[in-house]
Amino acid sequence: MMADAQIANQLPHVTRREDYRAPDWRVPEIALDFHLDPAATRVRATLKVERNGENQAPLRLLGDGLTAVAVRVDGQDAAGWSMDGSDLVIPLGGDAHLVETEVVIAPERNTQLMGLYASGGILCTQCEAEGFRRITFFPDRPDVLSTYRVRMTADKARFPVLLANGDPVAQGELEGGKHWAEWHDPFPKPSYLFALVAGDLVANRGTFTTQSGREVQLGIWVRSPDLPKTDHALHALKLAMAWDEKVYGREYDLDVFNIVAVDDFNFGAMENKGLNIFNSRYILADPDTATDYDYDAIAAVVAHEYFHNWSGNRVTCRDWFQLSLKEGFTVFRDQSFSADQGSAAVKRIEDVRGLRASQFPEDAGPLAHPVRPDEYIEISNFYTATIYNKGAELIRMMHTILGPEKFRAATDLYFARFDGTAATCEDFVRCMEEAGGVDLSQFRRWYGQAGTPRVSATLTRDGGKARLKLEQAVPPTPGQPDKAPMVLPLRVKLFGNFTGRSMCDEQLVLLKDPSTEIVFENLTEQPVLSINRGFSAPVIVETNRTPADLAFLSAHDDDPFARYEAMQQLMLDTLVGAVRNGSADHGPVIEAVRNTLSDTSLDRAFVAEAVLLPSDSFIGDQMAVVDPEAIFRAREALRAELGTALEREWRAAYETARANRFEYSPAAKGARRLKNVALGYIAATGAADAAELAFGQFEGADNMTDRQGALTTLANGASTLRERALKGFYDRYAGNALVLDKWFQTQALSTRDDTAESVERLAAHPDFTLANPNRARALIGAFSVNQRAFHSGEGRGYRFVADQLIALDKLNPQTAAKLIPPLGRWKRFDEGRAARMRAELERIVATPGLSKDMFEQASKSLD
Repeated sequence: MMADAQIANQLPHVTRREDYRAPDWRVPEIALDFHLDPAATRVRATLKVERNGENQAPLRLLGDGLTAVAVRVDGQDAAGWSMDGSDLVIPLGGDAHLVETEVVIAPERNTQLMGLYASGGILCTQCEAEGFRRITFFPDRPDVLSTYRVRMTADKARFPVLLANGDPVAQGELEGGKHWAEWHDPFPKPSYLFALVAGDLVANRGTFTTQSGREVQLGIWVRSPDLPKTDHALHALKLAMAWDEKVYGREYDLDVFNIVAVDDFNFGAMENKGLNIFNSRYILADPDTATDYDYDAIAAVVAHEYFHNWSGNRVTCRDWFQLSLKEGFTVFRDQSFSADQGSAAVKRIEDVRGLRASQFPEDAGPLAHPVRPDEYIEISNFYTATIYNKGAELIRMMHTILGPEKFRAATDLYFARFDGTAATCEDFVRCMEEAGGVDLSQFRRWYGQAGTPRVSATLTRDGGKARLKLEQAVPPTPGQPDKAPMVLPLRVKLFGNFTGRSMCDEQLVLLKDPSTEIVFENLTEQPVLSINRGFSAPVIVETNRTPADLAFLSAHDDDPFARYEAMQQLMLDTLVGAVRNGSADHGPVIEAVRNTLSDTSLDRAFVAEAVLLPSDSFIGDQMAVVDPEAIFRAREALRAELGTALEREWRAAYETARANRFEYSPAAKGARRLKNVALGYIAATGAADAAELAFGQFEGADNMTDRQGALTTLANGASTLRERALKGFYDRYAGNALVLDKWFQTQALSTRDDTAESVERLAAHPDFTLANPNRARALIGAFSVNQRAFHSGEGRGYRFVADQLIALDKLNPQTAAKLIPPLGRWKRFDEGRAARMRAELERIVATPGLSKDMFEQASKSLD
């Protein structure tokens, strides 16, 4: 056995926020010359370097897997340079030099998909967070900002399109069938925003005229067969550009804005200045291959990456601990944009559901970390729901506290003050304080404390008065056992339980202390509490409201989110009670759902969201020890009784939208959503015609939303039509990778008893590959969040996922590490399951050659 000191010497390096110091050298200008070839790309980099301050440090250029072919300083071969691990170190006197390096890299062998790599015959880049050092030697950190000039030379037949950041400068032909192109980006940017694409591509082109009258050339670049599927993305881009001008006053600054779609991509998309690179699933859409969710996600991601032009590019982050500065702010911006394009209420419900599904468990588990982390081993592991989604909630809370006008003034100040620089979360908060005239000293704890605050709200009435007692606590998280009180902006209102009328105006309560009490006077009837309206704070609220109170609010609350929340809480309380006691009274839920279905004033999309039962995993999050099988049985029992008791209403809702043809509009989306929810409830009754109904919809659908909705219903059942539908879906879309991802995912999420065995068979399917992140997530990722299937079979699911992640780590550590968290929640389960999950994590950690990405996630999950 190794001594502790020996083990410590083998542990990866930990980067700490408190150790930040400014760079020793700046690089105001860089010129890159690429001779592109998938097998051997030659990269010549010319850096204008300037010493930063009085330090005497040598020039350290970071590298990853690079070998220096040549190193020159001021036109002469450099003397005394050396390699320190992966880094190139050049001793330099004086304060300014011209440094040239040359390397050769092999994009076609780059399975990590970081740096320059090949995807389906296209050469493309992904440099965030630390991919640029895999392309050339450079001080690859976000606070080194440079202007870029890029020249690319390539075989014209193979790579007829050559794109880079900024605006095109020149292009030409060369002997031997080659050609070249030059691009220049005049705006200083960090190296993580560098981008290059070379391939046989075509563009859906358009223009946008900015508020100052400049015409911007737009291009969505794809392979030729995919061109008809790009109209939605181009339209979304134009909407986003106009929205950012109107809402934030932000105008685009270059003459060209390009987006390129590639099939192999670790993320959703990347905001590289002037040349966004996208996972193709967030660009390509037509009714036959994309669901309504896909259409919405494409618009949101296109907007998100475009909004980064200011919140991320023009103002970037000083170091990676400030990642939420750009991501949290930009998620808030894209959520606001999406809310303005359709139903704001439904969008808020979707966002909160996503937060609770991903970020709340993260905050309650071994990988919990603050929005501004204190340390990391591998920064790619911190592209998390906490950084993005919780970070967006922090921005939303400041927007709530300041109000729209002062918030806009604060963002104007932020952009003006920090344009062209690398800023911090603290810089952003200070702008909020200055422009908003508020003190956010205590609010800053949101950036430094992990964990989801819990609020206890107790309302009591005494004659004409009511007292609302509020108490808050933040649970301990790894490394943070004791927490200070947070600032919680809670929107509160009272309703009369007899008249249904509001009894007071909505109040914004800023809960700052561990507890406080609010008195309401002149009450003439029993009040019912509506709290955290609009989900004004990302907290867990516990109240003394009765099932009758919740049913009342689900029918009468005038805040759509609060109305939805009341229904969900009523369902959740019923299901948790059923798991704990073996049964529960379903009557209040049935009547509340009946009332919601019969309310014709409600948006159909809202109705669909409100009547859906909470997920198995969210039910489990409410329990000290998760019992997956008991949760499944309780949920299925309530689904069946809801389906049977309200079968007439479900069939009426289904028939109302049955004959509708495809249209992408809020009303049409809502109708389809409710139709497919209704189909699920009809199937839950065990009705003899349910499978035929689903199969008829499957075969007759003119859009993917309805076809996949029907397939999901069939995939969860035992009808003989199930296999026909799965085969029919596969045969129809066998050549479409994105749609086949849906085929794999639908089966991995099935509620059937044999899902674990089915997933193992699918892993051996000829179309399954770990080399493509989308496919790995569609099968392995989906199965690991299928609570019942993953946790069944005496650890069978755990072994399968661990085997897959160990194999995936050898190809793509970043994608593998992001699939660890379901195994890391072992403490939430019974002793048997916990021991088996822990054993698989220990096996992963003990794997020879394990990446630091996986080591960090798996080892922290064991603590």
